[in-house]
Amino acid sequence: MPSFRDMLADAKSQIREVTTAEADEMRGSEDAVVLDVREADEYEQGAIPGAVFIPRGTLESGIEGRIPDKDTPLVVHCAGGVRSALAVKSLQELGYNNAVSVQGGFNQWKDEGRDWSQPQTLNPDQRNRYQRHLLLPEVGDEGQQKLLASKVLLLGAGGLGSPAALYLAAAGVGTIGIIDMDVVDDSNLQRQILHNLERIGDRKVDSAKKTITLINPDVDVVTYDTRLGADNVMDILSGPDGNGWDVIVDGTDNFPTRYLVNDATVKLGIPVVHGSIFRFEGMVTVFDPQHGPTYRDMVPEPPPADMAPSCAEAGVLGVLPGIVGSLQALEAIKILLDLGDPLRGRLLAYDALETTFREYKVQVDPTNEITWANRERITVAEVEGLCAPLPLAPPPS
Repeated sequence: MPSFRDMLADAKSQIREVTTAEADEMRGSEDAVVLDVREADEYEQGAIPGAVFIPRGTLESGIEGRIPDKDTPLVVHCAGGVRSALAVKSLQELGYNNAVSVQGGFNQWKDEGRDWSQPQTLNPDQRNRYQRHLLLPEVGDEGQQKLLASKVLLLGAGGLGSPAALYLAAAGVGTIGIIDMDVVDDSNLQRQILHNLERIGDRKVDSAKKTITLINPDVDVVTYDTRLGADNVMDILSGPDGNGWDVIVDGTDNFPTRYLVNDATVKLGIPVVHGSIFRFEGMVTVFDPQHGPTYRDMVPEPPPADMAPSCAEAGVLGVLPGIVGSLQALEAIKILLDLGDPLRGRLLAYDALETTFREYKVQVDPTNEITWANRERITVAEVEGLCAPLPLAPPPS
């Protein structure tokens, strides 16, 4: 029976090994991926920046979810070059024929003074809280840390904002902003699940912050107890740090605000997950000004008031915003993690009475001038009447 030494020698005879200098040069390639197969405690003490971390014990089950393209050049390393050699042999058996093992591993890499850093890692409580996310190869540690570093602004703490806020907070989105100028009323409680009887009369943003903090203390809740208008929209959409929000979840219920938000987000290039509800029907779409149509493409001008009554006038089934708001949270997370196919250029319509979903295409309107390409010339202002934007400013001379 062969010994471990025999197995290692056999593996090394079938793979390609490279020096740390060669590995350092290879990682500069646009297509190459550095793959770290050490254990979690080793990785936490230091790693090569940008490396994909998959412990050796879960490599075979986890590699295809993290790196699906089997032609990807892989620079595989462990601490000293033993586990990485065995890992490359396994990778070859899985069809990854462009993988190499780094002689001397991370220990030699570090001793030679090459680029390394101490990576951000999840603490034990976070590992337990987000365990089901960590099991998903498409999310994992890297994705969860990305969520914790993300910023999402909710326009409204009402029917749509409530379920969206709950699920975004539970998922670990690190900064959640909420803008709402209303107070909790007992008529809200049929659908606005962020609030409860004890908070009737409280400011909605304060009630929302209390609920979110109880769900997940990891989340920093930023509140704006004000009306969103042309005088503050650019400041609010610039975010608490001035670098903007990653995604905006739109739960507004009137056309002037939707057009105002559209013009500001197009100017700033921020994607908007739009949702709306009416009686037994709801719809969700994504307006990403840098990669698809926007609200002005879909609704060039608002319908007559009698054709679009508000929920306060027409009513809404209480559970409906829970479905639509949850879909908005899902789309926001997909955008944050670059997962799947978000609803860019697609409108998803839900009929609660029929329990059916229908999808419609949303096309770019060639006559719409409020575009990312014209962002420097857009004037963000209050809109009235047909909600038409102000003319574009003259191009810079």
